[in-house]
Amino acid sequence: MSDPESPDLDLARRCAERLLDSDEASKRLGISISVTAAGQAVAVMSVRDDMLNGFGICHGGYIFTLADTAFAFACNAYNDVTVAAAGSIEYLQPVHGGDRLEASAVEDYREGRRGFYTVTVARGESDVVALFRGRSTSRSEPLLK
Repeated sequence: MSDPESPDLDLARRCAERLLDSDEASKRLGISISVTAAGQAVAVMSVRDDMLNGFGICHGGYIFTLADTAFAFACNAYNDVTVAAAGSIEYLQPVHGGDRLEASAVEDYREGRRGFYTVTVARGESDVVALFRGRSTSRSEPLLK
């Protein structure tokens, strides 16, 4: 577990603040972010009725967006602009209007310009609804200027 006063966590949180300042998509979707450690982030979103598809369940694109957001904040924790190179998701069960989803991203591997992340999307504490895998690539530019 990361020391709450660690310089790495402080840097990760400053990077997240900078990223969130210009992330209009996350703001409009009502996504909130918390950074728990360098390379880890949690994104939370409540499913609104306007996010439901023709079957009355949450459109998969919104679930993917939530997972991708957690992934983005996890991989941008090192003051190095990092973007998605690939992402895939497995939908495990339907999500309904009013559900509160929590996407928890964890860094699996990071070296050089590449990183690999797993994001678990859950309804409540343990009801997993989707699993996301992302691969990132660094642009070798500072995020904080």
